[in-house]
Amino acid sequence: MKKQIIDPNIRNEEGQTVKWFVVLFYFIYIGFDVFYSLIAKFTPKLKIEAQDVLGVWIYVIMFGLIPFAVFLYKKEKYNMIKYVYFICYTTLMCLNEIISYYGKPELYKSGNAVEIFWLLLSPIFVSSSFLKVVTIGLLMKYIAVGLIIQTPNVLISILLLAILSVFSFILLNRFQSYVKAIKTSYDHQLIGTVKAVIATLELKDPYTRGHSERVASYALELAKYSGRLNNEELKSFNFACLLHDIGKIHIPDEILMKPTKLTMEEYEIIKSHTIVGAEAVSKIVGLSNNIEVIRSHHERWDGKGYPDALKGKEISYLARVAAIADAFDAMTSTRSYRAALSLDEAFNRILEGKGTQFDPELVEEFINVFPLWKKIHKDFGNNLNIRNLSIDKASI
Repeated sequence: MKKQIIDPNIRNEEGQTVKWFVVLFYFIYIGFDVFYSLIAKFTPKLKIEAQDVLGVWIYVIMFGLIPFAVFLYKKEKYNMIKYVYFICYTTLMCLNEIISYYGKPELYKSGNAVEIFWLLLSPIFVSSSFLKVVTIGLLMKYIAVGLIIQTPNVLISILLLAILSVFSFILLNRFQSYVKAIKTSYDHQLIGTVKAVIATLELKDPYTRGHSERVASYALELAKYSGRLNNEELKSFNFACLLHDIGKIHIPDEILMKPTKLTMEEYEIIKSHTIVGAEAVSKIVGLSNNIEVIRSHHERWDGKGYPDALKGKEISYLARVAAIADAFDAMTSTRSYRAALSLDEAFNRILEGKGTQFDPELVEEFINVFPLWKKIHKDFGNNLNIRNLSIDKASI
């Protein structure tokens, strides 16, 4: 599937978080070493008898990561930076402690400020996977060091790790709850906007009342059957289908509801609704991921569609799904210029369009979901009210 577009504001905040995280890492990493060295210099009991074998090389490697981190930052691959830093640092520290204290287990003192930094600040990324990597990575490090150098001192660090991990997971849970609440609020606002737009469109063209919602319901079932979309992608696709005809607001009423055959000029105006609709939602992040659904739902598999005369798989997958749903509902709905076809007749016409108007593979999948489409058609019946447009997440 096409890569989902992320809100630039969210991406910018993610980048800023990673940048400050890396800066704090170096500040704490260097500060801890400098502070500990100064304290140890004037406190005989803290003087280290076993020298860090890889001490200098750890600095060289960790500072050598800066150009790589800058490269990833410019590529907007912020998520990778924190994993690279954690894995490199933890691996180097594990090797250093094993080499430095092998044969001298009584000198081993585990734990440092940087590891506490990893645990306590990981929740700011609101990522369960990263916190799990940090927790498991540090646990594996202590287990490996304890087993190889044969020291029980790591048990204290493992206990502290367990306590701090619980605290971090509590923080993460609270952050995720806040993010979920904000996201839910945004979804409700988007649903309200979609409802208002559809209501406006259907007041303009009463013959298409319920069309947008039925098309979305048909298309959603076909998309779910394919198994190619996750829940978030299905939700975004649903919104795009609901607004697939939004560009018809631009069409004059005398053309949109003309009961006789359209002239060539009028037909060209009708065709413009795909481009107008796509432009109308292009700046809405929650909908722009599937803008092709709005622009390309009248494209044909044989390249004879509009507005771009795309052919075959040049047409986005979801636009091909929407095309079948849109055609089926158009055929089974009464319009100003003709009566509705029966479901079976519409079914046969979809089959006839296999490989010409419609994606042949999707037509085969359509055959399997047709019983569900019949149920959707029956459930909508003659109800002219727009139903609740939210998706039941449990069903997808």
